[in-house]
Parts: sequence; C-alpha cells; structure tokens
Amino acid sequence: MQYKLFLLVSIIFLFSCENVNIKKDTAENGVTNNSLVFIAVFDGNGAGTVSVLETIEALRIDTGIIAHAVSASQILNGELANYKALIIPGGSGSKQLNNIGEQGQEIIKEYVANGGGIIGICAGAYMLSSTSGYPNMDIASSVHIDREHYNRGRGLVQFELTEPGLKIFPELENQSLFVQYYDGPVLVQGDTVNTYNELGKFVTDIHPDNFAPKGITPGRTFLLNQVYGKGKVFIMAGHPESTPGMRWLVPRMARWVSNTDMISYADHWVRPQINDSAIIFNREMRKYEKKLFWTLFDENESEKVDAMVSLNELRSRPAVRWNIGLLRSNNDSVRLMAAKLLYDTEYTAAIYDIEQALKNENNEEIRFVLKKFILDYSVKY
Repeated sequence: MQYKLFLLVSIIFLFSCENVNIKKDTAENGVTNNSLVFIAVFDGNGAGTVSVLETIEALRIDTGIIAHAVSASQILNGELANYKALIIPGGSGSKQLNNIGEQGQEIIKEYVANGGGIIGICAGAYMLSSTSGYPNMDIASSVHIDREHYNRGRGLVQFELTEPGLKIFPELENQSLFVQYYDGPVLVQGDTVNTYNELGKFVTDIHPDNFAPKGITPGRTFLLNQVYGKGKVFIMAGHPESTPGMRWLVPRMARWVSNTDMISYADHWVRPQINDSAIIFNREMRKYEKKLFWTLFDENESEKVDAMVSLNELRSRPAVRWNIGLLRSNNDSVRLMAAKLLYDTEYTAAIYDIEQALKNENNEEIRFVLKKFILDYSVKY
C-alpha cells in the first residue's frame, strides 16, 4: 500500500431502493435551527468509549447534524423523543443490551416502530439483529453466522456495494472500498418474508492465524438497511467512524434513517482512494504494532518518526490517537509528523489538542499544518 503524506410484506424496500437525491453541503445551503437533525449515540455500559467519541465526531462532519451521547437512564426518561435517530456504537452488543434492559428495549423498539431511525455499527449490528440464542433486539431480519468465531480479527477490510448501496453512496461508484473492522458480525437473511436490503458485501476473507475458517466472510452481508414499522434501520459490520476518508458514511446513514435530505460532503472528507488493499492483523503484525508503539518512547527521534509512519502504513487504528501525545514532543520532527498524520487521518477528536499545540508552537512549518487542520476540519455550530 502506497502512503502519501499530507494533502494527498407491503412495502418491500420502498425506502432502500428509492432514487436518492444528494443535495449540496448544508454549509453552502445554509443551516437553520429548524433544519438541524438531532441524533443520539448510545453511551452506556458496553458502549466503547472511543467508538462513542468517534461516532459523534463523524456525525459532526455534517453541519446540519447535532449529535449527543445518551445513557440508558435518559432513554427510559423518554428523551429519545428529542432525536430523529439513535446509533448503537461499537463495543459489546450484549453488554449494551444488558445496560439498556428490557424496559429500555421496549422503548427503543416502539420508538423505531413509530418512525424513529436506528443504526447499528459493529456491536450495534449484533444487537439489532435477530440471531437465535444470542442477546439481540430482533429489529433487523439479519442473522449472524459462525458465532464460534465472532472474535475473528481486526484490520482494514474490503467490501463492495450493491446497486442499492450505490444509490445511497453514489460517490463510491467505481472505487475500491475499505473500512476498519474489529470482530464485526457476518450477516445473512434470517427471515424470508421481512427481508433486509443488502447494500454491501464482504470481499476480504478474514481468518488471521487460521483462527476462523476460510471462506466465511466473502460475499456475506456487510451493510444493510430495511424498514421496521414506520421506522428505518441501518446496519454496518465495520467501523466507518474510525476510517479516514470514509467517516462521512455515518452522517449519510443518519440522514437516511431520519428521513431528511441527504447532502454531499467536501472532498477532504470523501477519500476512498487513500486505501488500496486490505490489512488484517495476524499474530506477527500485532507483535510488530506493539514493537512500534514502544519505539515511540525511543530516544532516537528519527526511529520514532519512522515508527509513526510505519504505524500509519499499517492503518493501525489505535496509533491515530497516539499521535495526539506526540504533538507534545520536544522534537520538531516528531511534532511535525504528528501534526501531518493527524491531518491526514482527519482526527477531529484532537481539535482542542491541535488548538492548544498551535498556541505553544514556534516552528512555522508545524504551525502551517496545525492551521490547515483547524481551517479544514474545525466544525463550529
């Protein structure tokens, strides 16, 4: 993989197969309080802290969306009524379900059935499906197979869109598509009557270290949507919120389930072309990733910089966040590389760290990168 630094049923699929009109960015059209779309992201026990943060940050790409973290207590308090849709993020689907409880599940299902939207990402996809013998909400008709190997691996995986999927994400036509993946479900139809609409399929065969059988993932459902009562459901097995160039998929999904106009996003958000091959972390790669992490504490600054670049080439998901601390290095070369990598990975969760770094930075080359980050990626409501 080449890495270029910096600047580089009665209604069957009525909603999912419709022709989608993508309007210009809301920043160009003008956003008013009346047109804002409020989205809730579940943040309770079982929801991954990083997944919640990165999901909210991905939603902030869309200046017409306001995203809030909500707890199970808030759901039981009726606060979903304030939102167009609920996102169940990555983490542990069973633990999130346990935290929501039976009463919370009833509230959520009624919310969706009456017209609310819901999105499941990775763990959320497990939770919204209808897999027999596994704790779930039985909202989507999808079923997870090969449960014995649910922790099948992590890395950057390839998927492909179906024709209905391209109607929702037309920007991705004729592109090779990759997103971060971390033990996501392998889904198939579980109901021959209330079927889901398959929007995307796995391409990568995920079986590092031969832990999982070969041939399970290719061709299986990676991305789907369907209706549930009067509401809409969207499910994705991977982590677009953690994938530079693909994070905009999250607000696009949020707008679809919310029945609001879908809009285009600026080119510095829509960058599927920055990845060209899958990277699955086997045992040796995990050891190498850990070795590179410890190199970040090395006294040899050039080796430290080389490790930062290597981690980025591996598309190491946690390494993106490690660059925040490296912005505070006493070495100019390390700080410059950290700033460039944070820019290239559009890590908007670091915006306040970037702003603070700019206050303290005297090196003009680094200041240029920090300013560009703020100019391109800072979203103010």
